[in-house]
Amino acid sequence: MKFFLDTANLDELKKGASWGIVDGVTTNPSLIAKEGRPIEEQVAAICKIVDGDVSAEVVSTEANAMISEGLKLAKIHKNIVVKCPLTRDGIKACSALSKDGIRVNVTLCFSAGQALIAAKAGAYIISPFVGRLDDIGWTGMELIKSITQIYRNYGYKTQVLAASLRSPTHVIDSALAGAHIGTMPFKVLDMLFNHPLTDKGLDQFLKDYAKAFQPQNA
Repeated sequence: MKFFLDTANLDELKKGASWGIVDGVTTNPSLIAKEGRPIEEQVAAICKIVDGDVSAEVVSTEANAMISEGLKLAKIHKNIVVKCPLTRDGIKACSALSKDGIRVNVTLCFSAGQALIAAKAGAYIISPFVGRLDDIGWTGMELIKSITQIYRNYGYKTQVLAASLRSPTHVIDSALAGAHIGTMPFKVLDMLFNHPLTDKGLDQFLKDYAKAFQPQNA
């Protein structure tokens, strides 16, 4: 499974990229707004840090405007994936952009039926939101399982990107469910490293080595 960071913060991206395990980045208008720079400038800076797919979302709501905006975003860098919402206009834009060779991430997916529509429109990526479904009492991970099964049934090439992942358990369960990509905040990626037995074991290894080979104080 590919690991994407769901952030537009350059410091977080630099740290994540330094570990050598970040395959791409997802952004949205809220994340871009938090950084205080226009999307064109921010995603261009992101593309210099992470050499992988970088999703940049349109803010238009009408299909023709989405298409125009998507074409402009795609010209920023070869790694840009245009992000469109799963609305009727968004799917229309996805279909047009995909036919023009532009890779599209269809976002805000909350049902398998929506995911099927996106695949038929030629989406490069579909982004089902796990955590937000959990918030309303549904089981978000079941959606990942359903979409991956449907795509396998019919050979759709659309990649399933598990979004709104809020814990290491979400990441692991997404991988078990067959998601191609998991996108997560920096803090969740950082949490994947943690286990008390790793810390305890390393501490004991170093103590044993020091006892055997480091000179003792006279």
